[in-house]
Amino acid sequence: MNNKGYWCLQLHAHLPFVRHPNYPDFLEEDWLYEAITETYIPLLSVFENFIRDNINFAVTMTITPSLANMLADPLLQSRYYAKLNKLIELSEKEVIRTINLPEYHSVALMYEQNFKNCRRIWEKYHGNILTGFKNLQDAGKLEIITCCATHGFLPLMTNETAQRAQIQVAVKDYEKHFGRKPNGIWLAECAYTYGVEKFLKEAQIRFFFLESHGILYATPRPKYGVFAPIYCKNGVAAFSRDMETAHQVWSAECGYPGDVDYREFYRDLAYDLDYDYIRPYLHSDGVRRNIGVKYCRITGKVPLNEKQPYNPEWANNKAKMHAENFVFNRTKQIEHLQGIMQKEPLVVSMYDAELFGHWWFEGPNFINHIFRTMQESNASFKPMTPVQYLDKFPVNQVCQPSPSSWGDEGYYKVWLNPKNDWIYKHLNMAADRMVEIATSNQSADGIKLRALNQAARELLLAQSSDWAFIMTTGTMVEYAEKRTKEHIYNFTTLYNQIKNNSVDESFLSNLEYTNNIFSDIDYKVYINK
Repeated sequence: MNNKGYWCLQLHAHLPFVRHPNYPDFLEEDWLYEAITETYIPLLSVFENFIRDNINFAVTMTITPSLANMLADPLLQSRYYAKLNKLIELSEKEVIRTINLPEYHSVALMYEQNFKNCRRIWEKYHGNILTGFKNLQDAGKLEIITCCATHGFLPLMTNETAQRAQIQVAVKDYEKHFGRKPNGIWLAECAYTYGVEKFLKEAQIRFFFLESHGILYATPRPKYGVFAPIYCKNGVAAFSRDMETAHQVWSAECGYPGDVDYREFYRDLAYDLDYDYIRPYLHSDGVRRNIGVKYCRITGKVPLNEKQPYNPEWANNKAKMHAENFVFNRTKQIEHLQGIMQKEPLVVSMYDAELFGHWWFEGPNFINHIFRTMQESNASFKPMTPVQYLDKFPVNQVCQPSPSSWGDEGYYKVWLNPKNDWIYKHLNMAADRMVEIATSNQSADGIKLRALNQAARELLLAQSSDWAFIMTTGTMVEYAEKRTKEHIYNFTTLYNQIKNNSVDESFLSNLEYTNNIFSDIDYKVYINK
């Protein structure tokens, strides 16, 4: 069949840097452990099976610097491995407990198989699954892109040197993990503001992603809308989200993940079983919280206690059916677009990676079926990464993108509103101060060098957009406020000590041990040029 266009799948894998070595276990570290088990390893497994089965695929995936640093951290690796082994122990007990409960036994067997597959892959890479993703990139099947160093929200940074530092630190860290420079970047929260592209050009980044209206409201209006990239005036390309594919997957009302046969996220075994039985698998405080083993399906709009047993076979059939529907819809969409465009269209589907597996349990299998269906049906469109598109179609329209984000209502209000606006006077003052002490100490050595590097880490960690986001959504507000205040306090203390030539080595050493992100950081990235 003649090729009529292209499809770009972009998965944004990100978590804020959460590492608390001074506690034996820490609740928010579970964000990482759950994502490894439910999203990152399942996706890695799907991609590796594509190579094994000679399935043609191309995926673009952000692995943010904060996430990469956690995945590469020996302490967090060892803690995850212990958590995984506890889940395997529980799953083995569940296989025995449900042997006379046929409606649950197949689910228990599924979890035992899933968790043991996670352990097999984890051990295969000696606890560093970044190696697996790097291998896929080296094989030409996965395009790993970077992000702002700590997911810092660039449009609300008043200091351009601080904006630039988020990019420069990210690029240097990417090279450390993946052995080359990144071709692309995901601007944190997909948030663009005028001028950011100059820092991308300086870092030799070829492309970034925008929300739909970032291109639709560009100047001049792009001829092909969101179905072809545009170039900024300096030659950096911008790709934009297709809303049709977004709604098919994201929508709570009509999206695939809400199907009645898919696994129910909010009904968890930790609340269903006898406390003494489940207690060994809870945190040290003994409070019942989700442990990631769930036996019910969505069923419909019924109370949690009326949810019906999950059937893995039904769910897999639905994932296959929905993947076939997705491919059918892309075929019709791309055929229509090709009929009205003078070039082959590109449909860009952008999602949080954690949707696939964590929130939507069957998500990785859905992706698995999409690429297999495309190959089996000899689909009239092909998968493609942004770099492949730019290499094939180097001529594109030059436009000025519009300020935008993919947050609620499309601009910046999620990260700047009465619930979180208090943080910015502190963040922006700290950024100005970081530039000040870096510029006035351009040849520091010894303990002052260490203090300057740690001050840069504390500033970057404080700038994470996750904290402002959490304050808006109202989920873990106390933790988000605590992290913001702690990093600003740490930075300010170091700033005063550096200014007064009185660095407290004990205080500094503790911060270096606890907040050890970006081990190779160079504070000189903040020197005002």
